[in-house]
Amino acid sequence: MRIGELARRSGVSPRALRHYEAAGLIASTRAANGYRVYGEGVVTRVANIRYLLDAGLTLDDVSVFRSCLDGDMPSAPPSARGLEIARERLAVLDARIAAQTEARNRLARSLGVVSDRG
Repeated sequence: MRIGELARRSGVSPRALRHYEAAGLIASTRAANGYRVYGEGVVTRVANIRYLLDAGLTLDDVSVFRSCLDGDMPSAPPSARGLEIARERLAVLDARIAAQTEARNRLARSLGVVSDRG
């Protein structure tokens, strides 16, 4: 299937698919006309990539799961390495949320001071 059909079937933009390919997460062959051609299994692989990205992982994180991307990831029990990566990503997200919350609180306090003056 060509990239447009893969995009339609997977719900992922062609640009994102090219990005996944550049990251080595999916592969294509080239037709005589130069178009990318993907196998049927890539639809499942893209769904699993999206599943992991939607869970908060990065493409670098997802690359660790390269050998598992062709199976039924949502139903499979997580591996020890998968849990470790998820915990690391959760810690990063928690730290970012805390930093953003503090920045928001500082801004709110600053606005409170300004509105008290005006």
